[in-house]
Amino acid sequence: MLWAIGATALSTILILVFLQNFKSSEKVLERKAEHRYAISDPQFRREMSVLLGPAIVQGNKVTALHNGDEIFPAMLLAIREAQTSITFETFIYWSGEIGEELSHALSERARAGVPVSVTIDWVGSSRMEQSLLDSMQEAGVQVHRFRPLHWYNFGSMNNRTHRKLLVIDGLIGFTGGVGIADQWTGDGGDPDHWRDTHYQIEGPVVAQLQAAFNDNWIKTTGKVLNGPNYFPVLQDEGDMDAHMFVASPSGGSESMHLMYLLAIAAAEETIDLAASYFVPDPLLIEALVAARGRDVRVRILLPGPHIDAFTVKIASKIDWGTLLQAGAEIHVYQPTMLHTKLLVIDSEFVSVGSTNFDMRSIRLNDEASLNVYSSDFATKMAAVFEDDLLEAESYSYDRWKNRPWREKFSETILLPIKSQL
Repeated sequence: MLWAIGATALSTILILVFLQNFKSSEKVLERKAEHRYAISDPQFRREMSVLLGPAIVQGNKVTALHNGDEIFPAMLLAIREAQTSITFETFIYWSGEIGEELSHALSERARAGVPVSVTIDWVGSSRMEQSLLDSMQEAGVQVHRFRPLHWYNFGSMNNRTHRKLLVIDGLIGFTGGVGIADQWTGDGGDPDHWRDTHYQIEGPVVAQLQAAFNDNWIKTTGKVLNGPNYFPVLQDEGDMDAHMFVASPSGGSESMHLMYLLAIAAAEETIDLAASYFVPDPLLIEALVAARGRDVRVRILLPGPHIDAFTVKIASKIDWGTLLQAGAEIHVYQPTMLHTKLLVIDSEFVSVGSTNFDMRSIRLNDEASLNVYSSDFATKMAAVFEDDLLEAESYSYDRWKNRPWREKFSETILLPIKSQL
């Protein structure tokens, strides 16, 4: 009898601890932001700067790198030329050719005496062979896995780091959507090689990327990486204004949500959104519909037949009807998995980074996003969006309304766990 009571009590405790993974932030936005100013209005930058965290800084250069053929050579070259420090954080790190090549490059620099600090997510690196980790550690790379599962953190096992950050010598930064796996190699032209964009960053905002890396490094190791090797004096490298900000369930979890809402509310002409995982909450749907009410052209580019998370594809579609009825355009990418995260508004504003347009990124993951305030860069990224549209099919309201009953039933089944996908 006592054994049964004890087992019941233990089961109840475990269930309650597990349910902590589904708890949202204490501060949750309840109303959409109203349209009070345009993207081009100085008030927009002023509020984005103070509400999201780090101030917008001038003098930056941001270069878009498309698909593995451009992304990995640039990252590997920067790593191999590192002299004072390398910091690297990622969600997915799997074994494979690119995983081994990156590991060897990091290990070579560590053996040469360069401090190399690496944070990889425990869940995201589940397909990484232990030998790859061991070889880096033997070479002197400081490798730490973010939140490995233990009995004492069972309640936060759902909170992962999804950030993609690489900083070389405190001078050159990289961020975007790419993970370390062979799916990201190549030119994104076939189902085995994904379409993605990463960004090389130079200028004062690189210090904010380094601070973003430090955020989880401190959580994981209890140590701070500072000094001129990590935070050197940074010179102007271009003419772009930018800031990098972070969000996590433990602090600032609504930053990404607020950023999207404020940016969409300020739109007056165009919203171009490319999202690999599109599961927005009602506030974001309402904000996009309100933008259409202001006669803003809204175009949303999403994965088509090729997607690595089938449940996300199902859960996403339930909201398409509302957007399509409001006049938003939805296009589905055909050649391969679309993994880009890109928001371009009014040829003035660009947001990129690791954040997906879903509630997992907004409320559960640790994320980092770079906002760039530059008409020239926005024009370039709008052209990239246009190029991707050429490889996509338009999805109509009639097609959505007449989708198979199996899809509609599956969408309903997934509703209770929509925020977890």
